[in-house]
Amino acid sequence: MPEPSAPYRFYGDLASWWPLISPPDEYADEAAFAASVLNSAQRPVREVLELGSGGGHNAVHLKQHFALTLVDLSPEMLDVSRRLNPECEHHQADMRTVRLGRDFDAVFVHDAVDYMVTEDDLVQSIATAFAHCRPGGVAVFVPDHTAETFQESTEHGGEDDTDGRGARFLGWTWDPDPADTWVRTEYVLLLRSADGRTECVHETHDTGLFSRDVWFRRLTDAGFEPMALSEQVADGAHTPRDIFLGHRPSSP
Repeated sequence: MPEPSAPYRFYGDLASWWPLISPPDEYADEAAFAASVLNSAQRPVREVLELGSGGGHNAVHLKQHFALTLVDLSPEMLDVSRRLNPECEHHQADMRTVRLGRDFDAVFVHDAVDYMVTEDDLVQSIATAFAHCRPGGVAVFVPDHTAETFQESTEHGGEDDTDGRGARFLGWTWDPDPADTWVRTEYVLLLRSADGRTECVHETHDTGLFSRDVWFRRLTDAGFEPMALSEQVADGAHTPRDIFLGHRPSSP
């Protein structure tokens, strides 16, 4: 079984490259859809907690609609986010265990939820969302894959900066053992410094894969009223993902 807290260079010493590896403008359509889903709560949504906020690339767009509090495990990724989103509140913490001592109109968990590789990890992250969600609020989870729809795939991307730096990546996602709850992505990064020097980095990421039934059951167990939506994407952008919502009842 993979180690869920394993250090990834993507989010550590390579975090400063994140805006070139996964540019913020590529999140605009996803964030617009997420905003519409967050507004499905039974209460007006103003204060939103994002768990696993990473470099803040969703927050760049969502902060136009909501007052955001951002939580991520990586201090380096939080530094990237603070530069992009200085007006947002940032906290370094693990989404499985963090307790901020306050609640929010909605909780948003983008694909960082993929790093919950066991069902116990998933249970803990959902419990965190419930603990921070006000009655009448909603929690929104956006895993990259579910067991029913998973297919082996490849992706690539990256762009250049005005200072001469550039980044390109290739990702290959596959399932070493269909009987367990995780899949593997092999990443290769090519990083070009401003002086023209290049570095090649290979990194393996293990991420969770759960069925829709598990998602529904665990959301229900936490106290949410669950539902699922199919993501709305631009033509050919990527295969639509299952979006899981947990509405917290207005009264017990």
